[in-house]
Amino acid sequence: MCNPTRRYVNWLIVLAVVLLAGACDNSTENTYQPTLTQKSKSQVREYVVGIHPLHNPQRLMEVYGPIVDYINGNISQARFKLEASRNYDEFDKKLYAGHFDFAMPNPYQTVLSLKHGYRIFGKMGDDHDFCGTILVRKDGSINEVKDLKGKAVSYPAKTALAATMMPQYYLHTHGIDINRDIENRYVGSQESSIMNVLRGHVAAGATWPVPWKTFSAEYPEMADQLVVQWQTEPLLNNGWVVRKDVDSSIADEFARLLFSLHNNAQGRIMLERLPVSRFEPATDETYQRVRDFLEKFSDTVRQIEH
Repeated sequence: MCNPTRRYVNWLIVLAVVLLAGACDNSTENTYQPTLTQKSKSQVREYVVGIHPLHNPQRLMEVYGPIVDYINGNISQARFKLEASRNYDEFDKKLYAGHFDFAMPNPYQTVLSLKHGYRIFGKMGDDHDFCGTILVRKDGSINEVKDLKGKAVSYPAKTALAATMMPQYYLHTHGIDINRDIENRYVGSQESSIMNVLRGHVAAGATWPVPWKTFSAEYPEMADQLVVQWQTEPLLNNGWVVRKDVDSSIADEFARLLFSLHNNAQGRIMLERLPVSRFEPATDETYQRVRDFLEKFSDTVRQIEH
C-alpha cells in the first residue's frame, strides 16, 4: 500500500511539472508573436515621394496625398510617403541629394536629375497646358510688352520652367532685356506670384495654367480682377523620375498604378483635382526638346545649368 504522504508529495511534483511546462509554453508564445510582427514590419520599406512646388505645401498634400494613398493601398510590399517642400530651393536640394525615391520635378529639374542618379519613367499628360502665362490687373496700364519696361515682374523661382524661364524667353523675344529693362522678383510659389500682381506689388506676374485654373476655381472674385495678357508656346509637361537604385519591380508597379488612374472613376476624380487628364510613360530621350530649349535660353536670356 502506498504511503498517503508520499502519494500527496508525488501529486504535487506532477502538478508543478505541468504548471511549469504550461508557463514555458505561454512564455514562448508571447515572445514569438511580437518577434514575427516586428520582422514583418521591417520588411516593408518606405519610399519618399517628392512633388515640386506646384502649390503651397498644404495644397500640394491635399491634391497629391490621395494618389499616394491609392498607391499604398495597392502595393503591399512597400510604403510610400509624400513629402512637400516649402519652395523650389528646398526641393532642388532634396532632389539633387538623392533624398527622394520617386519624384515629379518640373521639366528643367527632370533633366538635371539625370546627373544625380535618377531616370525618367513617366510624365504628366496634357502638354498643351505646359506653357507660361503672364497675368496683369484688368484695371492696370499694361497693354503691350513694352509697357513692362521699368516695372517689376513676379515669378515663383529661377528654376521654374513654365512659370519663369518660358515667360522670360517670351519677353526676350518681344523686345525686353530681362536683365536690364525690368525688375525680376522670385517670390517662392505659384500662388505668391499670382497674389503679387493681384495686390499691385508688381506690374505683371508669371505662372502656368494648372495653378491659375486652381486659383480661378477657388477664388473667382479675386481671379476676375486679373487677365492672362500673354501666353507662351507649350513645351513638355512635368516628368516622373525614380532613383536608379530603387527595386525595378517596385518602380514598375508604381508606374503601372500611376498610368492607369484615368481608367477608373476613383482615379479620374483624383486627377481632376490636379487638374490633369492622365500620367503617361516617358524616357530620358522624351525630354530632348526641353534640353534644346534650356540650351537656347541659357545662350540668349540668362545663364543656367543645363
